[in-house]
Amino acid sequence: MSTSNYLKRIAFVGAGGNSGSYMVEALLKTGKHAVTAITREGSTSKLPKGVDVAHVNYDNLATITKALKGHDALIITLGGRAPPDHQSKLIQAAAEAGVHWIMPNEFSPDTASEELLNDIPIFGPKKQAREEIEKTGVCAYISLVTGFWYEWSLAIPAAYGCDFGNRTMTFFDEGETRASTSTWQQVGRAVAGLLSLPVKAEGGDKERCLENFKNKVVYVSSFTVTQKEMFASVLRVTGTKESDWKISKEPAVERYKTGSEAMKSGDHIGFAKMLYTRIYFPDGTGNFETNKGTVNALLGLPTEDVDEATKRAEKRSETDPWG
Repeated sequence: MSTSNYLKRIAFVGAGGNSGSYMVEALLKTGKHAVTAITREGSTSKLPKGVDVAHVNYDNLATITKALKGHDALIITLGGRAPPDHQSKLIQAAAEAGVHWIMPNEFSPDTASEELLNDIPIFGPKKQAREEIEKTGVCAYISLVTGFWYEWSLAIPAAYGCDFGNRTMTFFDEGETRASTSTWQQVGRAVAGLLSLPVKAEGGDKERCLENFKNKVVYVSSFTVTQKEMFASVLRVTGTKESDWKISKEPAVERYKTGSEAMKSGDHIGFAKMLYTRIYFPDGTGNFETNKGTVNALLGLPTEDVDEATKRAEKRSETDPWG
């Protein structure tokens, strides 16, 4: 592990994933970090150029510990199909290897909200991971809450209610509830910005250092928008008018309930309805920019063009938006 006041070597799980590839690209672009992609033995995942590679066997904790030795930080991005014990194994191996900083598999709506944790059970492990990291006595976490990914979610009809192909739009309630969401690029910039901060304060600036975020949930966003505002962007990008679309409304609470029932039988559309509609309840839990504040300004993150992000979502909708 580096004795510098800056993180030099960063281990990354999920470097070839949808979000992970943007984070790795942003980290490497700083020129301040060496990144090691931690990947399963036999994995054929395409990895970003410029990373080192360490193969591990999740059934052999010693291989993970060995791969993490000498690293200053570990970033974990795991897909929904990853075995539920993988993150715990990574945390325990990181502690054994002496990795001090962990950015766990967060990158989601506000899992520091007890209301969301109660209503979306799959978020429970995120809180448990934070507690496990802190209990190691060796590692500290920085959990990055980003909201749902904009270009991923807008492309999925069951998510934000927009179906590009069939030109239908479903508003939850009146479509006027605000929720915070982030693009993959913004998430990448936020990760790189955070992990490029000095560990301890320099020059009396106590905010711009990792110690300020130790064992905390940190918030970042691209847009805090209503469905109606997203739909306005969709109309601009597609060059269509409202009259070209079939528009409907559905009570958010009812949509959440029917989605919850459907997911019990393994319906992934029902799962998406449950998951996304909950952040549009009128209790404001989806709007963390207003309720919790973000580190956008502190990290110097740019103000993005929502239409450019909508264009990427439209393009994704033409292929497999779930992929």
